[in-house]
Amino acid sequence: MPLDRPNAPLNSLGFAKPPQETRVVVAMSGGVDSSVVAAQLAEEGYDVVGVTLQLYDHGAALAKKGACCAGRDIHDARRVAENMGFPHYVLDYENIFKDAVIDEFADAYLAGATPVPCIRCNERVKFKDLLATAQELEADCMATGHYIQRKMGAEKAELHCAADATRDQSYFLFSTTQAQLDFLRFPLGHLSSKEETRKLAHKYGLPVADKPDSQDICFVPNGDYASVIEKLRPGAADPGDIVDMEGRVLGQHNGVIHYTIGQRRGLGIGGLADPLYVVKLDPEARHVVVGPKEALATRHIPVREINWLGDTPFDSEKTREVAVKIRSTRPPRAALIHPTSPTTAMVELLTAEEGVSPGQACVFYDENSSRIFGGGWIHKG
Repeated sequence: MPLDRPNAPLNSLGFAKPPQETRVVVAMSGGVDSSVVAAQLAEEGYDVVGVTLQLYDHGAALAKKGACCAGRDIHDARRVAENMGFPHYVLDYENIFKDAVIDEFADAYLAGATPVPCIRCNERVKFKDLLATAQELEADCMATGHYIQRKMGAEKAELHCAADATRDQSYFLFSTTQAQLDFLRFPLGHLSSKEETRKLAHKYGLPVADKPDSQDICFVPNGDYASVIEKLRPGAADPGDIVDMEGRVLGQHNGVIHYTIGQRRGLGIGGLADPLYVVKLDPEARHVVVGPKEALATRHIPVREINWLGDTPFDSEKTREVAVKIRSTRPPRAALIHPTSPTTAMVELLTAEEGVSPGQACVFYDENSSRIFGGGWIHKG
């Protein structure tokens, strides 16, 4: 089964040499997706090197019985490598991960934003430091188990959505640079379903074939962001007032970090005629600002740190027509991008979107194809 579908006489990873002369580092999380990638490439004869990153919980990382999820994942990745007969290494990236991802996650939450740490992890750890390690190992490319496609366009490698829209991870990979895209391969992006991946895992006899998918942020295993932030930043959960848009006090809260833009439940201010939603977080004043649902709607979104994957310089046009996605779970919607510099823009939605929050990503899509043009980070403006 071709992986990136290049033209013959190239091998399945796009190189003009036999698989056994092509070294590929596979980023192995210990889950079924990256395990299948490694197993398939090994079966095809590639010089596979498996690498797993130890990102957190260093003390329990290599434990087996009763280990934390990090320990189990490392153990599972190692077993797959042993079964398939290729070398496997564990790299301690705990300090890098804390500095590049966890600290920013905590600080962003404290500033009233809604961060997406998985994007920062791909951007600053997996596709930066790990990719550099792969190059130091003299690899020809690095492969991952992400559900996204890399296709060769007329001019260069392009980023495209996964064939299976329900598994597509483009929202979390928008910050992949062109240089990174040239080096990366995504062998699962063309599969039509996760069931196909599990069938391959059973075909290769992988011990992780029926392992459940991870659902939470890796360092927030129970989805309890607030408790993690309180541990990282003691005293962060200072109480304050819940106020309406005119500043009238409606109730009290036990910390801004417990709330997100668009939240309705759990406000503790019942008895009002109309439902109220969190429309703004003001950490400095320790205010949770609530208002009617219509107050959540916005059409103009300031975006910065833009990674542009188009064919012409980002700011070479005054306006660009695209589709944008500001939540991973929502479909792209029509928008106009008005560049203000090579890395900043005002995004104008053609129809208003609710619950837009600083810290979220705004990802750009071609309206007429599966191509991803990159994206940026929403800020307060």
